[in-house]
Amino acid sequence: MDPDKKYTTVHYHSYLQINKLLDAQHPRSGEFEDPAHEEMLFIIVHQVYELWFKQIMHEINSVCDMFRDHILDETNIGTAVSRLDRVERILKLIIQQIGVLESMTPLDFLDFRNYLFPASGFQSFQFRNIEALLGLREQDRMTYNGHSYKIVFTDEQKAALTDVENRGSLFELIEAWLERIPFLDNGSFDFLEKYKQAVENMLATEKSAIEKTEYLSDKMKKMRIDMLGNTNTYFKHVLSEKAHQAMIENGEIRLSYKATLSALFINLYRDQPVLQLPFRLLTNLTDIDELLTTWRYRHAQMVKRMIGNKVGTGGSSGHSYLVQTAEKHKIFNDLHNISSLLIPRSELPQLPNGLLDRLGFVFSQNNE
Repeated sequence: MDPDKKYTTVHYHSYLQINKLLDAQHPRSGEFEDPAHEEMLFIIVHQVYELWFKQIMHEINSVCDMFRDHILDETNIGTAVSRLDRVERILKLIIQQIGVLESMTPLDFLDFRNYLFPASGFQSFQFRNIEALLGLREQDRMTYNGHSYKIVFTDEQKAALTDVENRGSLFELIEAWLERIPFLDNGSFDFLEKYKQAVENMLATEKSAIEKTEYLSDKMKKMRIDMLGNTNTYFKHVLSEKAHQAMIENGEIRLSYKATLSALFINLYRDQPVLQLPFRLLTNLTDIDELLTTWRYRHAQMVKRMIGNKVGTGGSSGHSYLVQTAEKHKIFNDLHNISSLLIPRSELPQLPNGLLDRLGFVFSQNNE
């Protein structure tokens, strides 16, 4: 670019390509009969979705690029947190946007629905790209009438989605980052052994409280104690690498054993200065997963409201298919399940001073 043109003026319309944007709405109903008034809203809402999907892809791609570098400093983690915060805000916005679409009634929709076949939101390449970028694997997806989700795309788009899957998703990059975190191996401090002792103490305390209470019958006490479990229930897979690997092979969990331990350590000691940003990062990922699930459920509710139990325009089972994707298409479920492994702060194993120094900001009078 000519350096002299770097700071030349630009007009609002040309910079934002307003003419292209405003010329991108072409209701099909008007091509055949009288235009259906509500079709314009339908088109614009979905175009806005696609614009936000583009921004989400922009943010997630940038975060993935940061984590592909094995040397990741605190500055990059802070930037990643900020960009994932932005993704969360966008997802909250598109959930609210469903309410705008619901201002159209089912009868209004029927005025132009027949002109949409076989178009479907299932054909949104950008949304499938986002899912793949985050880490939704093909084997974990609902099939599309028994076929791969890629069947509705061009060869070029299929290749692009395969490339995204092969390059390494955000899930895989975060998993590798968690495996590199050094705080689990600290000489004489055995985190896993200390954690096991703390879990046993916590369970013993809770069991004792149940047995001593005067407000429960013996039958209710037994039921509560059975529900409480022991180290072979919720905690089994984190206390035994072999049990963890068996659960991975059975498809019950996905995150590696070492990454799970690191995620647990970060959650337990989140108040330590060095772990505050990593904890926010893991929270971002669970929030994004939750918001995507919420969006899928709201979308399913909207479809139920508009077409009831009818088949979708793209040939899916409509509402039924969307509800199943909301339940199944979760990516960071293993990070959500860390909550079942948490213990009260009062039971946390005391970290040795050397490790506390590494996790905090150490100051002494000798520092200059």
